[in-house]
Amino acid sequence: MARVLITGAHGFIGKHLARCMRDSGHEVCGVGHGAWPETEAAVWGVLDWLNADVRADSLRVLQKRFGTPELVFHLAGGSSVGAAIANPHEDFYRTVVTTAELLEWLRVDAPGARLIAVSSAAVYGANHSGTISEAAIVSPYSPYGYHKRLMEELCLSAAATYGQQVTIARLFSVYGVGLNKQLLWDLCSRLLAGADPIVLGGYGDELRDWIDVRDVARALALLSSQAGERTQVINVGSGFGRPVRSISEAVLQHWTAAGESGAQQRCPELRFSGLARPGDPHSLVADTAVLRAAGFSSEISLARGLSDYVRWFASRREYVQ
Repeated sequence: MARVLITGAHGFIGKHLARCMRDSGHEVCGVGHGAWPETEAAVWGVLDWLNADVRADSLRVLQKRFGTPELVFHLAGGSSVGAAIANPHEDFYRTVVTTAELLEWLRVDAPGARLIAVSSAAVYGANHSGTISEAAIVSPYSPYGYHKRLMEELCLSAAATYGQQVTIARLFSVYGVGLNKQLLWDLCSRLLAGADPIVLGGYGDELRDWIDVRDVARALALLSSQAGERTQVINVGSGFGRPVRSISEAVLQHWTAAGESGAQQRCPELRFSGLARPGDPHSLVADTAVLRAAGFSSEISLARGLSDYVRWFASRREYVQ
């Protein structure tokens, strides 16, 4: 059993990771934004939550209350390409400045802790075909990707200069129950509103590597158990590329099959605008050889994950109308 700190534990991925670590017998604390009553945090496995910016002084407060962690997951940071384009300064603070603060606290106050820094496939940028290995040249395509790359560089610098134990996990397209933004949320919201046709941006043939958040939590937990002195960069994805059109059509089919279409007698027509979205590469698909060699395999099929998401969204429709 280890003491575990998760920055951004109140977020979509953070909650699932906290529960996964709790279920593995670890004690979990967290820091980040959002009021989180103790009883609600405990449901997700978080024993101590601090609603604060990720700064060295905040981390010291939590450290006095909870103790010094042996393992740190850094999930706090920007989580949207669109939001980063709209407000790059805020995204820089959330992703880059918080990382610098965390690393300084680790250097001074918790030098023995292992760090799993969660990054994004956005660092790879555009113009890729086929699967992308960790050795690929990184060439970010958006402020979001650039900031994630800066976050990685700070972590690599801490590893090289101070011996910080670091593993960088580059996540691909994470989806699942609890995600209230991006493609699946947008589709279900339009279906609930009875939109027909549904018009999405882009062309529909954009390739993404979709992985359920429950599998992501398992992968991060596995990487933390294997973290050691060697610095690693590891892709976390399914290894399969699916066109946005096929994902969208599957959501529509699950919605209709589950009887969530209300008065609709058929699936609405699905169209694409043909306008590429800013900061949106055409193909991002992971080469997962390193992750598989570490012993990981996905447990949640795409069909199951999408079905679970549609049922979750429908169960809370009164909150999203």
